[in-house]
Amino acid sequence: MKRTVEIVLTFIGSFVYFIGAVFGGSFIALEGNQELINEMISQTTQDLPASQVQQIEVFYSFIGVVGWIVLIGSVLCIIIGIVAMFMLRGNKMPKPAGIILITVGTISILVTFGAGFFAGVFYIIAGIMGIVRKEIPQSTIEQY
Repeated sequence: MKRTVEIVLTFIGSFVYFIGAVFGGSFIALEGNQELINEMISQTTQDLPASQVQQIEVFYSFIGVVGWIVLIGSVLCIIIGIVAMFMLRGNKMPKPAGIILITVGTISILVTFGAGFFAGVFYIIAGIMGIVRKEIPQSTIEQY
């Protein structure tokens, strides 16, 4: 039985996680550029009260940490997705691959508070299909 649909959905989910990894890397690069951060703060805080300005400054101070979390999480999800694709390939182990994809998709949606929603949904759909789809039994003339 071909598992092309599950593999394609997992690949699309991995690609969306790759986009998240790029965003995480850009946050990490932004952390070291204090001049750019100061310029962004000055542009966004022109008409804001002091309390909101302070919140924005705190956000920009944590941008590097957020970048590392997003980058590491995305890379882990990509690696696990690739492993699941190899498990699905050739219909070798579709049920364990499905369980892995459902688990990773659910955890990534919950941990990122919805930021990994689209990639997680692709993984969950592929996982459900990996578990539920069964090969159609071949009937022969001799059975009748």
